[in-house]
Amino acid sequence: ILTLQDGAPLRLSVLGAGDLLGEMAIIDAAPRTATARALTAASLIPIDGTQLSERIETSDPIVRALLKGQLSRYRHALHSLSGQDPATYAILHGEPERGRRAQDEGAMAKIHLETQLRNALINRTLEVRFQPIYDIPLQRITGYEALIRWSHPSRGPVSPAEFIALAEETSLIVPIGQYVLERVAEALVALRDQGVAELPWIAVNVSGRQFAELDMLAAVRSAALAAGLEPRLIKIEVTESLTVDIERIRTLIERAHAEGVMVSLDDFGTGFSNLGHLHKLRFDSIKLDQGFVRQMLLAPRCMAIVKTIIAMVHGLEADLIAEGVETQAQFDALAAMQCRYIQGYLIGKAQSLPELFANHLP
Repeated sequence: ILTLQDGAPLRLSVLGAGDLLGEMAIIDAAPRTATARALTAASLIPIDGTQLSERIETSDPIVRALLKGQLSRYRHALHSLSGQDPATYAILHGEPERGRRAQDEGAMAKIHLETQLRNALINRTLEVRFQPIYDIPLQRITGYEALIRWSHPSRGPVSPAEFIALAEETSLIVPIGQYVLERVAEALVALRDQGVAELPWIAVNVSGRQFAELDMLAAVRSAALAAGLEPRLIKIEVTESLTVDIERIRTLIERAHAEGVMVSLDDFGTGFSNLGHLHKLRFDSIKLDQGFVRQMLLAPRCMAIVKTIIAMVHGLEADLIAEGVETQAQFDALAAMQCRYIQGYLIGKAQSLPELFANHLP
């Protein structure tokens, strides 16, 4: 592959069998800035430009932005080698369209945020908070849900929906899940050391990637035993979407029950419900999505659905946890329908560890 420098040929590289030639022109639809000369007998196999361009355009925006950034710098360098002013490159070949440029800038911002999230994990500045869960028959808090929070040094609080989704796209979700388990174990040990005789259980959420890449039960057992705790004190919560893989979920539940670990189905009714499979999965508890709780006193048909779900959960010999309870009227209605557990702002927001101590210590 040759280009010109001061009017003389300059060799850039030598290609062998199977190498691509001219792929850069396909990737960014710019004209070639180099040429090729066969050193031996050779044959070329044409490749339709759409075969590469379509794959690139539908790839991860971060990968696409990195690739095009490298190409841009490479073409500027070739332009300079040919004796032309690199500043004329953008004029000759055009700037990227505004929408694509904004998308690429967004991809770079995403990389930056991912780096900061990784640093927050390494520096242990991610905070695990604990939202209380109230046992109606016992009339006291008997459990918590562990929720991770991130306060960005310049942006302030980052929405969990944003950074958890980002972690899911990368390998970060697995170490973040392990980090949460360790903080949960530390919280339970601290409560025990403060004299709490009957420790609460604490639920941890399992993401799709964690479920695929991590033996969650082994991770729970390891975290509990390392802290001298019974594994039953850490409850595993899986989302409805994971129940599509029914055999793996059933195996997880069976193994968990053999070790005394509880498994809960989270956000029931959010769109992935499969009643044909639910009777095969022996969940200890099922969490009713907060959308039903908010609407049940306003819409009779929604109330009918809530009553039916509670009756069904009782028939499955599981407990129902109602999420998003914010008013006494909602509490009273759920209690009248024999809902076992209540979670929401009426009971308490997600608490820091010191707040948990203040509310749970005898």
